[in-house]
Order: sequence, then structure tokens, then C-alpha cells
Amino acid sequence: MVKIVQFIFERKVNYYETDKMGVVHHSNYIRYMEEARCAWLVYLKMPFEEFEKKQITIPVLGVTCNYKYHATYGDTIIINMFVKEYSGVRMTIGYEMKDKKSGKTFLTGETKHCFTDINLKPINLKKYAPEFSEKFQNVI
Repeated sequence: MVKIVQFIFERKVNYYETDKMGVVHHSNYIRYMEEARCAWLVYLKMPFEEFEKKQITIPVLGVTCNYKYHATYGDTIIINMFVKEYSGVRMTIGYEMKDKKSGKTFLTGETKHCFTDINLKPINLKKYAPEFSEKFQNVI
């Protein structure tokens, strides 16, 4: 299997995501991270529905955002996403959001996750769902 070291997600900023000053409200960047993660899982051929069928959840344990520059309505955001760490029990995903036109960095950040069963009891994906674990190991 070919290793994928990063995943690139692209989206346009919608008007409703901006504030009175015309810039993207800071909370929307966390939504963009989630959109990118969902698209990445689809790309890896294991969308959230596949995890749910196996009664696996992937809760967010923490989010870090370092805001560098503001995005505005109509900007196209390029999100470079990559796995920073994967243990089978936990995973850290890194993000870099840039303006497609200028290349300016809007944000760098990361999300920390763990894998649980439907009762939110931590599981080791390497044992619980090795077919998923193998895909995550191939993107580090």
C-alpha cells in the first residue's frame, strides 16, 4: 500500500461564516478541521458510517488553533492535513490552512482524538478493528 503523508482539503468561505467585520469567525476554523477529517476518512475508504457499524467512536480530546491571518468571504481555503501521531488508542492530526490565491497561512493547529466503543470506553483500534488501524498506520 502507498503511504499517504498528507491529505489536502479545499473549501470556499461562505458569507454566513463571517462576522460583522467581514472575517471568518474564529470558531468556524474548528468546523473546517472537522470537514477535512470527514473528507479524509472518506478518501481512506472508511467514512464515519463504517466506524459506527462497528460501534466505534472517535471523540475529540483537544483542539489547538494558532491563528495567523484572517480569512474573508469568498476566500478558498486549502487545508493540509496530516497524522502527527497514532498509537492505536490515540491519534493527533495536524492542520495548516492557507489561502489558495495568496498562499498566506490562516491557521496552524491540531486535534487530539481517541478511539472508544459506544459506551465511550477506550479501545485499541489495532486489536478492535485491525483493518482500520492498518490504514491509519499507512498515513504516518
